[in-house]
Amino acid sequence: MRIVFFSVIYYFLLISQVFATITIELNVDKGNLGEGENSETQTPSIAIVPFSGQASVNIAQIVRDNLHRSGRFIPMSFETLPARPSAAGEVDFGTWQSTGVAHLVIGRVSGGGNNYNVEFELFELGSNKQILSLQYKANDKSLRYVAHQISDAIYQALLGERGAFNTRIAYITSSYRGPKNVTYRLYVSDADGANAQKMLESNEPISSPAWSPDGKTLAYVSLEGKEAGIYTQDIRTGKRDRITAFKGLNGAPAWSPDGSKMALTLSKDGNPEIYILDLPSRKLQRLTHNPAIDTEPSWSPDGQSIAFTSDRGGSPQIYRMSVAGGEEKRVSFSGNYNARPMFSPDGKKLAFIHGGGGYRIATMDVNDGQVNILSNTTADKSPNFAPNGSMIIYSSGRSLATVSVDGRVRQKIAIGSGEELRESAWAPFNN
Repeated sequence: MRIVFFSVIYYFLLISQVFATITIELNVDKGNLGEGENSETQTPSIAIVPFSGQASVNIAQIVRDNLHRSGRFIPMSFETLPARPSAAGEVDFGTWQSTGVAHLVIGRVSGGGNNYNVEFELFELGSNKQILSLQYKANDKSLRYVAHQISDAIYQALLGERGAFNTRIAYITSSYRGPKNVTYRLYVSDADGANAQKMLESNEPISSPAWSPDGKTLAYVSLEGKEAGIYTQDIRTGKRDRITAFKGLNGAPAWSPDGSKMALTLSKDGNPEIYILDLPSRKLQRLTHNPAIDTEPSWSPDGQSIAFTSDRGGSPQIYRMSVAGGEEKRVSFSGNYNARPMFSPDGKKLAFIHGGGGYRIATMDVNDGQVNILSNTTADKSPNFAPNGSMIIYSSGRSLATVSVDGRVRQKIAIGSGEELRESAWAPFNN
């Protein structure tokens, strides 16, 4: 048995208090598991038993929801669990094997307040083998993070890739109370929508949130003062810095993988073009030279090329070029509208908006150009990959949504305060 002890620090130190009226509702689309499949009839792949002991959050529920939303697991419902063991010696493997479940998670919580001890075990039921046995120290504020860390540990142990449950998202909302009375807000929250923190509020539009590679800073566009500018804001201190305020369009900021540069769209020289801004020196490099509209840059993970949207061929399509300059190469050919490209963390796919009977989220294989349409609504935009590449978050109508990269599971993210969710960005890993 391998036992690892973790000390969880409440790192989520932001400048403003939780905006209490924000409520995130997460709804998994159970009917989208692939042709001929349904989550209600498929054999559950994992069972998470409610943890014994008292805690201020339901750890097992958070873990179950996380794994389900990933699209890689079908958890057994709590109501159909044949038993509720909380320690290894209480597990009757014969009983669990008869359910057809492949893996079992049990756990315990002891202590309270500022001194919780959380333990869990993961079993492979076919071999009666214990895969994981981990312990965490936590307090009331960090229990949710422990639940996300447990989810990440299970995900990595069973799939061999890092989980992204203990990460964050940034998103922008708007409240409409009349043509001249619209309030825009920028929030940061856990990846599942909990612990929403307000970073900025303005009566002028805010758009295009983008995380720095170290997850410490957000870039975004703000029209405060009636002039578009690109700003950066430190997540911990709230310190803001306006980095561009050229005449005309200042938009679509995208950090380079090493955080030293930013690709953006400027119209200061007459029409929208892609530029690269060296952040330490503030020196600009113009990348595109075309009378068309060039916008929405996205860096490849190796930092050597940029994908972007251009209508130079008569309709919005995706192009790619080297950051050193040179020839632009068109990469999208399916349909007459393809825009807002975003590289996957491994650089093998592009997520983008695909037009044709509406606007849907799609992915494209970078090597062979194969397109896979993932969303099923018609007003989808602003796709952004999770840091492990397993899911995509995007705007859908007045809400946000996520979809697993295989299209098997979707979730809708709504807010109960009447605000409209507009754009979002998934943060990188914490370390």
